[in-house]
Amino acid sequence: MVPKSIAELDRIKRECFSIVNKRASASGLAAAVPVPGADIAADVAIMMELLSTINKKFGLSQDQIDGLDPETKKMLLVIVTSIGSDIVGKLITKQLVAQLLKKVGARVAVKGVAKFIPIVGQLAAAGISFGAMKMLGNSHIEECYQVCKRFIEEKEETLVHQ
Repeated sequence: MVPKSIAELDRIKRECFSIVNKRASASGLAAAVPVPGADIAADVAIMMELLSTINKKFGLSQDQIDGLDPETKKMLLVIVTSIGSDIVGKLITKQLVAQLLKKVGARVAVKGVAKFIPIVGQLAAAGISFGAMKMLGNSHIEECYQVCKRFIEEKEETLVHQ
């Protein structure tokens, strides 16, 4: 369910930032292991789960939006479209996550090469992976927050004019 107040929305945002930090740490640990491709597979799995969790926390998963009344659903989808999100309210697939990881492609490429330099390279790969996962996760939180905030404001405005 979409949050009903800014206070509830702020609480969810804080929870999601904590979740992102935990998942980014897991991504960093996976990147430190010098096994070719293992970190990419881990990043995709972590990101799929992370984005889905954030959407659900904000009441913006595809299933949650599909279950809303038509007027509310339309209002939310207009807001999502207006902010230009490719993730909010969408089914999170490997293809969608792959597109997101391409956005941070240079970092991922450097990470892949760096991890084979003993110790320093592995630490660099872990840091890059942590940073990329954190950046993508936090960006998604901000998108969800903006959608919900505008939704709450528009609902309140509608009630005032009635």
